[in-house]
Amino acid sequence: MKVRVACCTLIYRKILRLSNSVLENETSVGQMVNFLSNDVNRLDYFVIGIHYLWIGPLQVFVIAYLTFREIGLGAITGMIAFLLCIPLQIFLGRKVSRLTSVSAKKTDNRLRLMNQIINGVEVIKMYVWEVPYSLLVEKARRKEVDVIKKYSIVEQIGLTLDMYFPRVGLFIAILTYVLTGNNVDAEKVFMTTAFYTILRDSMTTGFAISVHQLAEAVVSIRRLEKFMTYPEISVPQKVQNQIATQSVPIYLKNVTARWDNSRDNDTLQNIHLTVQAGSFIAVIGQIGSGKSSLLQAILRELSLTEGVLETSGKISFADQRPWIFASSIRQNILFGQSMNETRYNEVIRVCQLTRDIDLFTHKDRTMAGERGINLSGGQRARINLARALYTDADIYLLDDPLSAVDTHVGSRIVDECICGFLKGKTIILVTHQIQYLKAADQIIVMNNGSIQAKGSFEELQSMNLDSMKVFEEVEDKEEFGEAETKMEKKRTMGETDKEEDAVAEQEPVEVAETRSKGKMSSNVFFSYWKASRNIFLFLLMTIMFISSQSIASGSDYLVAFWVNTEMASWVRSDNGTMDFQWSGPLSRNGIIYIYSGLTMGIACIYVVQTFTYYAVCMRASKNLHAQMFRSIVRAVMYFYNTNPAGRILNRFSKDIGIIDKKMPFTMFDVIIMFLNFMGTIVILGTVSVWLLIPTCVIIVLFYYMRVVYISTSRAVKRMEGTTRSPVFDHVGATLQGLTTIRAFKAEKIVTTEFDNHQDLHTSTWFIFISLSRAFGLYIEAFCLIYIAVITIMFFVFEDLAIAGDIGLVITQVSAVVGILQWGIRQTGELENQMTSVERVLEYSKLEEEPFLDSIPEKKPPEEWPTNGLVEFRDVKLKYGPKSTYVLNGISFVIKPKEKVGVVGRTGAGKTSLISALFRLAYVEGEIIIDDIPTNEIALHDFRSKISIIPQEPVLFGGSLRRNLDPFDEYSDNVLWEALEEVEIRETISEMAAGLNSKVSEEGSNFSVGQRQLLCLVRALVRNNKIMVLDEATANVDPQTDTLIQQTVRKKFVDCTVITIAHRLNTIMDSDKILVMDQGCLVEYDHPYVLLQKKGYFYNMVQQTGAAMANNLSEVAKNCFYKNNEASS
Repeated sequence: MKVRVACCTLIYRKILRLSNSVLENETSVGQMVNFLSNDVNRLDYFVIGIHYLWIGPLQVFVIAYLTFREIGLGAITGMIAFLLCIPLQIFLGRKVSRLTSVSAKKTDNRLRLMNQIINGVEVIKMYVWEVPYSLLVEKARRKEVDVIKKYSIVEQIGLTLDMYFPRVGLFIAILTYVLTGNNVDAEKVFMTTAFYTILRDSMTTGFAISVHQLAEAVVSIRRLEKFMTYPEISVPQKVQNQIATQSVPIYLKNVTARWDNSRDNDTLQNIHLTVQAGSFIAVIGQIGSGKSSLLQAILRELSLTEGVLETSGKISFADQRPWIFASSIRQNILFGQSMNETRYNEVIRVCQLTRDIDLFTHKDRTMAGERGINLSGGQRARINLARALYTDADIYLLDDPLSAVDTHVGSRIVDECICGFLKGKTIILVTHQIQYLKAADQIIVMNNGSIQAKGSFEELQSMNLDSMKVFEEVEDKEEFGEAETKMEKKRTMGETDKEEDAVAEQEPVEVAETRSKGKMSSNVFFSYWKASRNIFLFLLMTIMFISSQSIASGSDYLVAFWVNTEMASWVRSDNGTMDFQWSGPLSRNGIIYIYSGLTMGIACIYVVQTFTYYAVCMRASKNLHAQMFRSIVRAVMYFYNTNPAGRILNRFSKDIGIIDKKMPFTMFDVIIMFLNFMGTIVILGTVSVWLLIPTCVIIVLFYYMRVVYISTSRAVKRMEGTTRSPVFDHVGATLQGLTTIRAFKAEKIVTTEFDNHQDLHTSTWFIFISLSRAFGLYIEAFCLIYIAVITIMFFVFEDLAIAGDIGLVITQVSAVVGILQWGIRQTGELENQMTSVERVLEYSKLEEEPFLDSIPEKKPPEEWPTNGLVEFRDVKLKYGPKSTYVLNGISFVIKPKEKVGVVGRTGAGKTSLISALFRLAYVEGEIIIDDIPTNEIALHDFRSKISIIPQEPVLFGGSLRRNLDPFDEYSDNVLWEALEEVEIRETISEMAAGLNSKVSEEGSNFSVGQRQLLCLVRALVRNNKIMVLDEATANVDPQTDTLIQQTVRKKFVDCTVITIAHRLNTIMDSDKILVMDQGCLVEYDHPYVLLQKKGYFYNMVQQTGAAMANNLSEVAKNCFYKNNEASS
C-alpha cells in the first residue's frame, strides 16, 4: 500500500513539472487516470503475493525429500512432472507481461477518447456526432478487448496447468510406485497426496499467480519509468550578471521558441523586448500571431531554442481560458492564500463581481462546480482575473481577460482595475479589445511570431501599417467615463457567457456520487451473466464446471477404493504369514486404467471449462462497457452538469478494469472452491454421516462470520470507490490549470490537496485490507479447530471408517481448510468487486434524452427546413428536473432568412435560448421550425439541421479532417474551399499532413482564434438553413471578427441567423434584436425601432460611450431605411 501511495504521489508531482509539448503529444488525462487506477494497483497486488516466489521453490525441495523417504523413485518422477509446470508458468508470465503492456496502451487510448467525449459532450450533441464518436470508442474498445482476450487465453492455459499438474504429478508418483513392485497403503498414498496438496497451493497457484503479477508489475514499472523520464519545464538558472532588475523586470533578447520540436516553424522569432517597471504594455495581433505564446515564454512554459529571457520579481497570471476548479468562488480567488478582507473586497469591486456575488444565495461561498459549470462564461473570466489580482505580485500577465465582457464592463475593468488598482505594477495585457489601447504606455503588434511594431498609441497611428487600421475605430477613453456617469449603473451588462441560470439556486450543482447500500442484490450477478448474451456458452460452461468436479472427486474416491482394496487383499495364511490375494471387484490393472482415464479426461474438461468461462466473461465485460457507454452518450446534459468528468472516467477506468481482468479470476476461484467444497461434503457423507455434524457446525459458523464480514467490507469497498473519484477529479483539474498553478507557484498548495484526497482514499483502502486480514486470521483459527475435531473423532470412534477412507477424509478435510480459508475471503472479494458491476449498471440506466432517431412515419422531409422559420410558443426551460425555470414563457417568431441578435445581461437567459432550441435541457412549450414542432421530431433529425459556432471552440484529439467532417460526407476540395473562405487554408497547408494533421487533445496545438475559425468551417460545410453564433467572435481580433461576420453574411445570406453577442457593432445591422432580462423577453424589434423606444436596448447602446453610441445608432438607422426601401 505504501508503494502505491508513493507512486501516486510521485506521478502527481511529475505532472506538475511536465512540459507543454509532452502534454500535447505524449500523454493525456486518460493515461494519468490509467496510471493511478490500474498501474499502481498492479504494484499493490504484486507486493501482497511476492513471497510465493521464494516460499514455493523452498517447499518443493523440502517436500521432494520427504516424499522420497516415503515412496522412493515415485517421488522423483512425480516431482519432475510437477516441476515441468514452473518453466511453462515463467514462459506464460512473459507472455502476460507483453500483453499487459499492449493492453495498457489500448486502455490509455480508450480513456483518452472518453475524456474528450465527456468534456466536449455538449458540442457532440449539438453537432449530432454521437455516432462517429461512438464508433471511435467501440473501435478502441474492440482493440482493447482483443488484447484482453489473448491475455485471458494465456491466463486460461496457466489456470489449466494449475489445476491439472498436481493431479498428474500425484498420478505419476503413485503409478511409478506401483509399477516398481510396491503395494499401495493408506499411509504412503495419503501422505503423498497431502504433500502434493501443499505444493498445489504454493506452487501451481501461489507461485503461478506471483509470476503473472510480477510480469504485470514489470510492465507497470516500465510505463511509469517512461512517464517519469518525460521532459520537464525548464527552470531558470540564476545568473550573476542578470539584466532584469527591479527597474527592468522583463528582458528578452533575440528570443526564438517553439512548442514542438517536430515542427519546422518557430512559434516566436527574434523577440527583442525590454519592459520598464510600472509600465502597462498591450499586446495585439491577429489570431495565431504569437500573443499568448509571448506570455507563455515569459512564464517559462514555452521553451526557448535560442536567446536570453530574464524576469525579476513575482509574477501573477490570468489565462485566456479561465481555470475554475470545483470549490467555492472565494477559494477560487484566494487560491490557498490567507484572507485579507480589505484587498479581497477591493478585488471583487474592481473586477465587477460585486453584483454577481450578491445575486448568489450563498454569496462568495457558492460552489463554482467543475470547470465553473455553475457560473456564466463572463463570471468565470472575471473570477479568473480576480485570482490574478488578489496575488500581490510585481508583474501581471493578463491573457485576453476582456474578451468575455461587453464594452461597458470592459471599460470599467480597464479604468478601475488595470489603470487604478494595478497602477504602478508592471502589466502585459493581451487583448483584441482595441478600444482600450490608448490607456497603454506601450503597444506591441505581433505578426507571425515576431514583433511587427511597438510604440505608444500615437506612434503606431502614424506608421500606416495594414494592421494599424484597427486604430481608426478607437475612441477616447474619456468618452466612456462621461457615458458612465450619465447612465444608471443598475443595468450593468453581462458578458459573453453561457448562462446556465439567473440566480445561484437555479444552477445545476455538483451532487454527491451515488453509493449503493446494504446487501449486494442478486440482480447484479444475474445482470452480469445475462450480459454475455449467449445461453449456449453459459450452459456449456455450467456443465463443464460440474463435470470437472465430479471427475475430480471420483478420481479421489477411486484412490481411496484402491487403497482399501489393496489392504483388504492381504490375508493371513494357515502358516501365519500375510499373503496378497486380490479380492476387489475390479482388477488392479482395471483400476489403473480407470484412474489413468479419469486423469487424462479431466485435462480435456479443464481446457473446455476455462475457455468457455472466459469467453462468457469477456462477452459480459464487452457488453457491459457498451451498455454504459451507450447510456452515457444518450444521457441528458443535466447528468454532465452535476457529475465531474473524473467521476465518470472512474467508472470507465477502474471499474471496467476490475470487470475485465480481476473479477473473472476471483469469480473463477469462488466457483472452483465452492464445487471443491461440495465435492468434499459428498465424500465425507459417503464415508460417514457422522462426519457431517462438525462440518455443518463449521459451515453455519462460517456463514454468519461471512455475513458480518461482507456487510462491513462491502460498505468499505463502496466508500473506497467513491473516495477514489476526487483523486481523478483533482488530477484532471490540475492538468486543465497547470499553467496557472505554475505561474502562481502554487504547486505546494495543489500537492497538499492531492495528498489529502489520496490519504482519504488510502485510509478506506487500509481499512479494507485490515478487515480482510482479520477475517482470514479468524477463519484459519476455526479451521484448525475443525481439523482437530475430525481427527479426534477417528481416534475416539475406531469403527467410524477403515484406513483408506480415513486417509481420504483427512486429505480432503486438509484441502477444504485451504478452500475455506481462501474461498470465503474470495467470496467477500467477489462481492466487493461486484460493486464495480453495480456501478457500471448504475450508469447503464441513466436518464436519457428523448428519442434520438425518428420512426419512418414521423421523419421530416430530407430537405426540411426549406425556409428557416423559427417560432417559440410559451417556452419555459429549466436545467434540472427539480430546478426553477430560467426561461419563463418566451414567445417570438423569427421569419425565414432573418438575422436576429440576442442581447442581455448576465443570467438573462441568452444562451438558455440555444439550450431550448437544441433541447439540451428540460423544455416546456413549443418550438416550431417550418411548421413542424421539434418535440415531435427525433433529436438527431432536427439538431443536424441547425449549424452552430459555440462560444468555447472545441476540437477533439485526432486528425483535423475528423474534426471537420467525422462522417466523411464531404470531399477534400469542399473542406479546402471552406478553409479558404475563413483564410486559414495557408496555416493548414503549411502542416506536413494537411487535412490529416494531428490535433492535440482539446486542440491545444491551435490558438483559440484558430479553433474558432475551424468551428466556422464546420458550419460552412454543413450549409444548414438555420445558423446560431454563440459569442463566436469573443476570442478573436477585430480583423478576424470582421472576417467571420463577412463570411456569415455572405455564405448564410439565405439562412436564418441567430447571433448572441456582447459586441453590439456585430449585431446592429440585424433585422431584429431580441433583448432578454431575467429569463424573460423584454424587447424584440428592429434595432432602430428599439432605439426610438429608449428602453433596455437604448440604455445598452448608450453605455458604450457617446461616440460609439452614435456610430451604432447610425448603422441601425441606415439598415432600417435600407430594408424599408428594399421591401417597398
